[in-house]
Amino acid sequence: MTPLDSAGGVAAGNGGRKDRLEYGSEERKAGFLPRQLARWRGSEMLRPHLVNIGHLLSGNFGGVMIMMASLAIATRALGQEQFGILAVILTIGRVCERLIRFESWQPLVRFIAVEEEHGDVGRMSSLYAYGLILDVSSALLAAVLSVVVAWLAGDLIGIGRGNVHLVAIYACAIACNPRGMASAALRLAGKFRVLAYVQLASFVARFAFSALLYVVDAGLIWFVLVWTVSQIFDSALFNFLGFRAIAETGVPSPLRADRRGLPGRFPGFMRFAISTNLSSTVRTMTHEMDTLLVSTFAGPGPAGLYYLSRRIAKVAQMAGDMIQTVIYPDLARLWRKVGPAAMGQLVRMLQLALAAIALAAVGACWLMGRQVIELVFGPGFADSYQLLLIQLFAVLLTLHATPARTALMAMNRPTFVLFASFASATAFFAAAFVLIPRYGAMGANYAHVAFGVMSVTLIDIAFWRGLRRAEPIPPAASPSPVNGAAAMEAES
Repeated sequence: MTPLDSAGGVAAGNGGRKDRLEYGSEERKAGFLPRQLARWRGSEMLRPHLVNIGHLLSGNFGGVMIMMASLAIATRALGQEQFGILAVILTIGRVCERLIRFESWQPLVRFIAVEEEHGDVGRMSSLYAYGLILDVSSALLAAVLSVVVAWLAGDLIGIGRGNVHLVAIYACAIACNPRGMASAALRLAGKFRVLAYVQLASFVARFAFSALLYVVDAGLIWFVLVWTVSQIFDSALFNFLGFRAIAETGVPSPLRADRRGLPGRFPGFMRFAISTNLSSTVRTMTHEMDTLLVSTFAGPGPAGLYYLSRRIAKVAQMAGDMIQTVIYPDLARLWRKVGPAAMGQLVRMLQLALAAIALAAVGACWLMGRQVIELVFGPGFADSYQLLLIQLFAVLLTLHATPARTALMAMNRPTFVLFASFASATAFFAAAFVLIPRYGAMGANYAHVAFGVMSVTLIDIAFWRGLRRAEPIPPAASPSPVNGAAAMEAES
């Protein structure tokens, strides 16, 4: 029996040890394929994760395909220059949102996992309220910041001050996009099908209205309005489902929670939130601001080509996001029970699966990427092919680091993640400011490769060294809820 199988048994409780011993003796008598099938059916940890990842990938893949169809309509309706301006407008909003927004779902998942052991629904409701306050305040601040940035730097980044009103329109979507608390509630409740398919409604609406705009030959402002309204609708639906998930678990609504003295009642929460926000901010500086850098040095036209290649590459990268969505809540709950051997085995298996996905994407792009881009987005965007090919290689590196980064967060090691993010961002910007002025959009892709190499190196070293230093946990170990909670609070 592998460490991961043992971990599943420990997580399920000690009552199943006799069944597992009998299963093990029967398993040894069977052939290789029957053994693997029996192990898969009996897995209490790996199989549910992979099933949930499958749901998320299928739902998000469908959503991404619809989103690509909307982008295809926009490229054909607007042309390279106007589409580049649309891409810069959307990027300004996303950059400001990611810079300011707290990733409140990560500290919420960790702290509520502790409170679940005590069963205090009042404290859990207050925790959700704490996260909601951070979400709403940061969303409003990000919306204001996006307009200020467009006003002050519009000429520098290639859209001019004449398009500030378009940024202000899209800022409404940012102000209405507090998602952290709802995301934590859905993840903790295991609502992975909801997470997978909730965006489909807004994507379908965006596609339908984009098609209508193409028929009536509408201009840029109407496409900005469609993107804004569809995102507001998506956020409203997402938060409604998050509040419903909280109610289904028996936790009172965060809107009626006791909000007095939240920092004192939950020590370490804000520090964890700031740490994860800094880490997310650093990744944003490379994964969102890159389009602005290309527009600054090469103009909105090349920025549109680059933006398109980034959107296509994220079809493969979303697999890494789904891994984090599925495994982080359980790893936060089970790290003290599964032990380092099982954690290492799970991370290694996920890295191999993600490598297979990334290599398949690179191969598909190599074989027919240019033809598909010309067919879908138009001949004017065929130059995105070479950008996409290099971008997919950078995505391969990012995917490799995702499971280990998520495991480090579950092990309460956000400092390692933050350090790796800063070092990787330094490598990115060092390469970007040298290569983008010389090679344009392609220089940004080379900078992403430098980011990926640095990130993989540092994250892997931190994770595997952390596992070697961790003390093995006996299979029968089952720490008491009180001691487990106290230890986790002591680490924070």
